[in-house]
Amino acid sequence: MDTFIQQIINGLVLGSMYALVALGYTMVYGVLNLINFAHGDVLMVGAMVGVTILKIVQSVAPNLPGIVKLCIAIVGAIPVCIIVNIIIERVAYRRLRNAPRLAPLITAIGVSILLQTFAMMIWGRSPVPFPQVMPTESFEIMGALISQTQVMLLALALLSMIGLVLLVERTKMGRAMRATAENPRVAGLMGVDANKVVVLTFAIGAALAAVAGVMWGANYSSAQFAMGFVPGLKAFSAAVLGGIGNIYGAMVGGVLLGLIESLGAGYIGDLTGDFLGSQYQDIFAFVVLIIVLTLRPSGIMGERVADRA
Repeated sequence: MDTFIQQIINGLVLGSMYALVALGYTMVYGVLNLINFAHGDVLMVGAMVGVTILKIVQSVAPNLPGIVKLCIAIVGAIPVCIIVNIIIERVAYRRLRNAPRLAPLITAIGVSILLQTFAMMIWGRSPVPFPQVMPTESFEIMGALISQTQVMLLALALLSMIGLVLLVERTKMGRAMRATAENPRVAGLMGVDANKVVVLTFAIGAALAAVAGVMWGANYSSAQFAMGFVPGLKAFSAAVLGGIGNIYGAMVGGVLLGLIESLGAGYIGDLTGDFLGSQYQDIFAFVVLIIVLTLRPSGIMGERVADRA
């Protein structure tokens, strides 16, 4: 029972990070019908910028509470990621909106490689240790342990997702985003600026990826120039699992995928040894993706993207 509760906690932490990144995929797809495969590397940029800011804060104000230091890192990483994502949209994707779908896909892969190369030039090839700023004491829940860092990560993820839902459902810009996703031509005739909506969508996705990136680095205590590739693919799998184009589906898919990975790795590790269990962990996302695409291509919560033919 202790193992089960521990894996549930681990899965919720992992799934919350997947959900934040998956929201970026699903929002861009909903508005543009485009998969931004460079989005995982925006997470990497957030983590690398976050660790840099944390080191500066540690040297300038070492006595600040850990939670304040992490919040400063997140607040500093968000505008950097937003600028990077807006540049990606403006330079790489805007001219390809009406191009065959293969062109944006190839461009996204190229952008991903460029981001990784620039990050390697700036921060180097080796993993960068993430400063331990939160207290190391853990809370006990039914025999399982959850660290203070993980509690903060879960709270930040929940607040970020609630904020996104309120933005999309309750604001004028949110209505414009939903109208553009439903039918961009009709939305344009009604006075909606499609370019503004697209830029805002990329900016929101980048902000969520920045939060996830700093969370990822804080949880795993390191960051690296190539760290965004696998989490990006898994987050895409989560978006497909929940129903790409559906923000609620992205949240559900991310959390569900994190739980599947954590429980699978935990119990396979018990049966076959910890090393083998940890090696199997990375395949669960892709097994789930194959199964979902085979049995239910629209995902658990379906797809809300209109037919634009």
